[in-house]
Amino acid sequence: MLKNWKHFDFTLMITPILLAGFGVVMVYSASMVLAVVEGSNSNFYLNRQLIFFIVALMGFVVTSFLPYQTYQRLMKIIIISCIVLLVAVLFFGDTVNNARRWIRFGPFSLQVAEVVKLGLIIYLSAIYSKKQAYLDQFSRGVLPPLIITAIVLGLVMGQPDIGTASIIFLMACSVIFASGIKWRHLSILIFTGLLLLAFAIPNMVTEERLSRFTGAYQPFNSPGLDGYQLIQSYVAIGGGGLTGEGLGQSIQKLGFLVEGHTDFIMAIIAEELGFVGVAIVLGLLAAIVFRGLYISRKCQDSFGSLLALGISSMIGIQTFINLGAISGVLPITGAPLPFISYGGSSLLLMMIAMGILNNIALQVNKKENEREELVPKSGLFSKKSINTYRGGKA
Repeated sequence: MLKNWKHFDFTLMITPILLAGFGVVMVYSASMVLAVVEGSNSNFYLNRQLIFFIVALMGFVVTSFLPYQTYQRLMKIIIISCIVLLVAVLFFGDTVNNARRWIRFGPFSLQVAEVVKLGLIIYLSAIYSKKQAYLDQFSRGVLPPLIITAIVLGLVMGQPDIGTASIIFLMACSVIFASGIKWRHLSILIFTGLLLLAFAIPNMVTEERLSRFTGAYQPFNSPGLDGYQLIQSYVAIGGGGLTGEGLGQSIQKLGFLVEGHTDFIMAIIAEELGFVGVAIVLGLLAAIVFRGLYISRKCQDSFGSLLALGISSMIGIQTFINLGAISGVLPITGAPLPFISYGGSSLLLMMIAMGILNNIALQVNKKENEREELVPKSGLFSKKSINTYRGGKA
């Protein structure tokens, strides 16, 4: 096991741990007042997030060493389990804010849709890598996985969880597009999707969902109701300036910005650490996404390549949707900021996903290093000589 350390991608190993550790600090800063107001110890959310962090770190280590090919063999079990969990949550899940999204296990709860994100990425990556020879046949190579994807999306929207459904839809599109699907088939899918959306919109529109749009795009028309949360987010972001008010010095967390430790934690980061803090967090998240895409491109195995791309796109898409919500670019959908927002389900999913991505990188780097070791360092057939010959200088 130790001999594999030199093959790990240390950017993908260290960055998520730094982000998750930073998230523990910011969750404590953003939630200490809320915990006291709720009648708990000021460390209540900190202690829970620390437990989540330790469990997630264990998952990260295990999946970093577990060969990613294992998930390809377990593809059917994984996707069936995801669908069973989605059905179970509709019947036995806890209802919070008119949404049934959690299955409770004692003092902790599991947000099933978070697990399904990774499960669907594994399924689509495995099935489309298996069907590479049939991708020019729509009914045989393209359509069957889309039916499963549609079932998953329907069950997630039934909770309802439009934010997570949007993330799942976009990341599924990224995997499907990268799999090599024909443009004519892609055009059919886009047209069909738009047609279904046109029929579904009248049934999806409710007063609560409309309020999210008015709150996002016309917040000052209803500053005390629909636009309240976004306006408080603006105040937090604007108040931070370049370097922020200082760690722990947020004013908006004192009952103004609701649930600032969850989906709006970036607004608290902006207020306390300013533009510099936000830039560092976004830089680390971008490093993960772009490094993951690089690994996807370097991987010679189609399953590993699609899996790396799917994980990278999931993190990038979720970050974009979260930032869009706190800035008023997108309606508030409840998407957590990867690695940082409070919550065990999201953190566990992200760290396990990063462990899988690390294992893909490990195997890619190991194969590249083995190829380089086969090339002599000097002589007629040395790496330098071969590169010179390819450059036309010999």
